[in-house]
Amino acid sequence: KISFFSEGILFVHPHYGSVTLSKNLISALKFYDGDSSSSATSLFVEYEGTLLPHLPFQLHSASHCLAFALQPNSRSYRAFYSQVLAVWQQSSDAGLLLQMVGSEQLTLEQRSMLSRLDRLYESHTLPASERRGNLKAVCAELPELDMFLQHLALSIVGQETLQSTHLEDLFPKREPSTPLRAPADKIVINIISGLPGSHKDSLCNYLVSLNKEYGRWVLYRPALDSCDSFSRTHLQRYLSSLLDSQRGRGTRQCALTRRGLRLLLLTPGYTDVVDVVQAVFTHPDPRAQVTFSLGAITACVDPLSSYLEHRFLFPKLLEQCSQGMVSCVAFTGLTGDQRHPLLHQLQQLIRAANPSAAFILAEKGAVTRNEDVELILSESSFSEPPMLRARYLLYPGWYEGKFCTSGSSPSIWQERVLFSRPLEKPLFMARCKALKSSLRPNPFTGNVYNIWGRVLFSDSEQLMEVSYNVVSGTLGVVPMQEGPSPPPQDVEPHRGAPDCFLLFDGVGLTQDSLKNWLRQCAKQKAAKRPRKKHEVLTLQEIKTIHVKRHLEPLPAGYFYNGHQFVNFFGDKMNFHPLMEQFIDEYVEEANKEIERFNHELELQGQPDLFDP
Repeated sequence: KISFFSEGILFVHPHYGSVTLSKNLISALKFYDGDSSSSATSLFVEYEGTLLPHLPFQLHSASHCLAFALQPNSRSYRAFYSQVLAVWQQSSDAGLLLQMVGSEQLTLEQRSMLSRLDRLYESHTLPASERRGNLKAVCAELPELDMFLQHLALSIVGQETLQSTHLEDLFPKREPSTPLRAPADKIVINIISGLPGSHKDSLCNYLVSLNKEYGRWVLYRPALDSCDSFSRTHLQRYLSSLLDSQRGRGTRQCALTRRGLRLLLLTPGYTDVVDVVQAVFTHPDPRAQVTFSLGAITACVDPLSSYLEHRFLFPKLLEQCSQGMVSCVAFTGLTGDQRHPLLHQLQQLIRAANPSAAFILAEKGAVTRNEDVELILSESSFSEPPMLRARYLLYPGWYEGKFCTSGSSPSIWQERVLFSRPLEKPLFMARCKALKSSLRPNPFTGNVYNIWGRVLFSDSEQLMEVSYNVVSGTLGVVPMQEGPSPPPQDVEPHRGAPDCFLLFDGVGLTQDSLKNWLRQCAKQKAAKRPRKKHEVLTLQEIKTIHVKRHLEPLPAGYFYNGHQFVNFFGDKMNFHPLMEQFIDEYVEEANKEIERFNHELELQGQPDLFDP
């Protein structure tokens, strides 16, 4: 109950009794008329600090303000508008005027009070039978219960601790915050992930070409001839070396160089993006933890190369699109037909796994909209509160590197095959295209799904970069262009190592089977010629012998009439009477030539594709 008098306000609280607010102690009156006719209106009374000793401590607030709500179409609501509002708007005694305000003119605490009053009003609109046990009604009666439930939701996930610096972002704020940007002296890391054949390299190359607009680029990608999986220590050593190179430039030059510097991190094929994030945040060097900040993480997905068999996805595909980590998913195939059932089905699947991800259409890695580039290169999307909250709920201990990712099934590994001799381009392309028909069903042992590497073809002296995705049938052959790569592992370099190599992704692959496959792509060794015999001569060979020697001298008793050979008795023959002798001489001469060829072939030999 509340009463308005010319000298002040009197209200009766059901728990704290009667309270009188003298006009002399009221500093301001604000009236919020609500967003609609069905919402509650609120009166905010700001009072002087001298009123605090006479006010129940439960009603104290930091801003010295009390809020009163008037339910629409209620008796008090109509009485206030008809008897009080008009008088206060016209009164100017002691400079106290009633201000009609909107929500944007309220202070942060007043907006919080307004939100609580709205929830309380909504709870009272429920039927009496539904109020008991209703969460909205309970939260309205206990304003701090909502915050408690949010704390409870995060605390019961696991026993891992939360970072104190993240607490402010983990819980919804009453005041919407502006997106955070990385400080100018930080190095932003943008991660590009994707399965082999997802055109992530093309997207990466496109982004690097934008260096004039987005500052200097540093690119981290797996070593070209390495088949190793993702290494946390290797990435951390690379980040340390990058910091050392910046420090060597001097303090002033280092600050100028670091400003606008970006690191684009390209993950190996079947890598869980959580492992990469944990490697960055658990860097042992405190300088690196302060210097580097994660920007947007983008996953590249090609619907044509996403399924092992039928609707059985390749391992780690959904993990690379995980909620809380990935903010953008770039579809690099079938973008010309957005109604294609395969594209539509995969989008629905990824949307179920990551409801907040932005979908980008980038055919074969080509981004066509500036807005999409901004999303991929965002500096703040990884640190947004919803993303942070999802990470703590889905990956407990991620910030300290304690979250363990699961293995993949089936297990797909890379095998590297080194060689130094050229391949035959037609044979190689034909053998690649024949791989799809040789794919086996579950358990998929022996299947090759992706080929990538650099080779030398016999028709060119230039080193070529080749890539072939068996599932989609995409074959690429382009001149090799050396790009930046991380520093080598702590192993002894191979001296005189061959320039050519191929990386095979598959299940249960062996070096011997892959080498045998590659041997069939090289120039084939000439086979020995078999010896000729009279019985195996073709009719064409016999005719050739006849044409060559049909004018040889005839034996006694034969003559040639210009068309046939005739003997003394008048018998006619189509071939020379000594044809058998001519054939024997031809076979003997041909066998001598064959023996000479086979002997030279044995002396010459054919080097194996894998000979040094």
